This record gives sequence, C-alpha cells and structure tokens, in this order.
Amino acid sequence: MTEATTAYEYPRGVTPEEVWAMMRENAKEADRRLKETERLMDRLAKEADERQKKTEKEIAALSKNVGGLNRSFGELLETLIAARLWEKFSAYPYNLRRAYQRVPLFDENSRVLTDIDILLADGEWVMAVEVKRESTKKDDVDHHIRRMDLIRKYPPAETVGKKLLGAFACGVIDPDVRDYAHAAGFFVLELKGEAVDLVPPPESFSPRQW
Repeated sequence: MTEATTAYEYPRGVTPEEVWAMMRENAKEADRRLKETERLMDRLAKEADERQKKTEKEIAALSKNVGGLNRSFGELLETLIAARLWEKFSAYPYNLRRAYQRVPLFDENSRVLTDIDILLADGEWVMAVEVKRESTKKDDVDHHIRRMDLIRKYPPAETVGKKLLGAFACGVIDPDVRDYAHAAGFFVLELKGEAVDLVPPPESFSPRQW
C-alpha cells in the first residue's frame, strides 16, 4: 500500500519563495505589534504607578496637616481651659494656683508612658486634668483612671508627697460620660463659649484621692 501524501498547491503565479517571504513579513509585523503592545502596557503601568505614588503623597500630606490642626486645636483648648482653672474649685479646700501643661510620665527606663494634659498644684494637693475636645465614650474616663494609677506609680516631681485628685475637662461631653466620670470620683469641667464651668456634681459625689 502506498503511503498517502498531502499535496499543497501554491496559488497560481506565486512561488514558494514568495510565500515564505510573505510569512516572514507577517511574523515581523506580528512581532512589531507585540512589542508596541508591551511598550504601551509598560507605559500605562508606569503612569499608574506614578499616579498612585502621587496620591499616596497627597494623602500623607493631608493627614499630616489634619494631624497638625488637631494638635494645634488640642493645645489651644488646653491653654484655654488651664487659664485660672484653680478658681473653679474655690468651694473646696484647694489652692491650685500653679498650672503645668503636658507633663510627661516616665517609667523606670526613662521611657515616656503618657502625659498629663494639665496638672494643677499647691503645697498639699495636685490635680491631673484630662482635656478632650469631645467625649462620647466611657472608655475616655477609664483611660484617665489608668493614667491616674500611672501617676502614682511613676510620680513626676510636681506630685511627689502630695494628695492626688483627678478631673475630666471637655469641650463637649455626653451626659452618660459625665455621670460616669463623677461616679469614678473625677471633677468634670465643660467649655461654655469662652468660659470653663465646673459641672455641679451629684449630692453623692466624693472626689477620689489616689
């Protein structure tokens, strides 16, 4: 039996050499288009990466500016509240005329643990005041309780040998947070316009001494 063969007929008037030449030209054209596509994809990827980096820089700059504004506002609020704050406790046996701001607390390895927003002091008493622009969570009060414990454990020089009290001062404070702070033994102060008012505590209130 004779093995079957496949015959190929070239188009009339076209030689095998011309067919191979056309195939080589088609391959070159396909390769050129592939390379153009790769260059286009590389350029688009590079542009997308540059846009991403630009966006990340803009977000970082915005966050930094917002953070700076928040810090500036917080420092302004602390200064506003600290002014003549001792007068708010005239009904109590304190004479807290000395005021310090941003008093750091260091551990035994000189690492900063936290700081006291405002520290009022006289010869016998000191009062650590936590300042918040707004407080809607009882966790804020719990955080200040932990800070009070740290003050006793790692007392800054201004508090050594003195009786320690605590206060919670806010631009705006939720009523539940206010009641919770009073129940924890903190004095509560609230900003009213440009003045700071001592919120009248309940009759059962007893300031806690740490």
